[in-house]
Amino acid sequence: MAADALYEGPYCVLSVVDNRQYKRMLYKVLDHAPNHDDITAFWGRLKTALAARDLVLQGITTDGSALYPAPSRTVFGEVAQQICPFHVLKELTQGILSAVAAERTRLAKSKPKVKRGRPASKDKVARRLARQSKQMQEKIRDWFQERFWLVKRRLKPSERKRLVHITRGFPPLRTVREIMEHISALFDRRCRTQTALGKLKKLRQWVNRCTWIGETLKKVFAPHLEKALTFLDDTLLPATSNAVERGNRRHRKMQKSVYRVRSKLCLEGRIALDMLRASRAEGREQTTRALHQGRRGYT
Repeated sequence: MAADALYEGPYCVLSVVDNRQYKRMLYKVLDHAPNHDDITAFWGRLKTALAARDLVLQGITTDGSALYPAPSRTVFGEVAQQICPFHVLKELTQGILSAVAAERTRLAKSKPKVKRGRPASKDKVARRLARQSKQMQEKIRDWFQERFWLVKRRLKPSERKRLVHITRGFPPLRTVREIMEHISALFDRRCRTQTALGKLKKLRQWVNRCTWIGETLKKVFAPHLEKALTFLDDTLLPATSNAVERGNRRHRKMQKSVYRVRSKLCLEGRIALDMLRASRAEGREQTTRALHQGRRGYT
């Protein structure tokens, strides 16, 4: 199962999704921030629902919040718990982008001061400063437009060539890209957890030596990163809680279609309607297939 909390205005939607079939199994809408008592009661409902279907919970994937571990042990005992790598990578990616933004700000402050208007043709110093300022501004623009190439998992040869060009003369940005490549390699299914932990140890030593990064990559030293690597040795736990994100995406699209009207009763009704449609999806597909075959003359 995958568990997550969606904050929609003053309300919080707790969701539990089957992380194999990507179907929402249980939900609860709260009008306050959830605490351990709310999670324990929610887990109790889940345990009852699983027992009614003669199912056994094998593992839970969460977003790393401190709300889940204690109630999970209370209700389910020593069940396998995994931190969702999706949320860990999201925090690390935001740290990389923050480092790039800080480098852009530093470069903007170092631009030479020039007067307004076009410099005189005989003033060689002013023309030289104007060229430098223009080149630095183009560099800042390129870093902003192609900033996501620094965090992209795999680069095309043309993208890598362009990235080498725009980072020429700025080794910190190339170092940031190399760090992101090592972070992506941690979650490669081709290695085991012990191998990934060894890579993580070397990566932390490398980041420690890069003192100019500061607090932007402090998430590399978070204990959640080590817990998120347990899925490499466990075939039952998927890599991410993508199922919850899919359910939340459908909910957000529905919210946009009704002009963001929020109430607890309305949120419960929309999620219940979404679950009802999902439960009847297989029957609709069979009916559609039978209609198509009938039109083609099949029996």
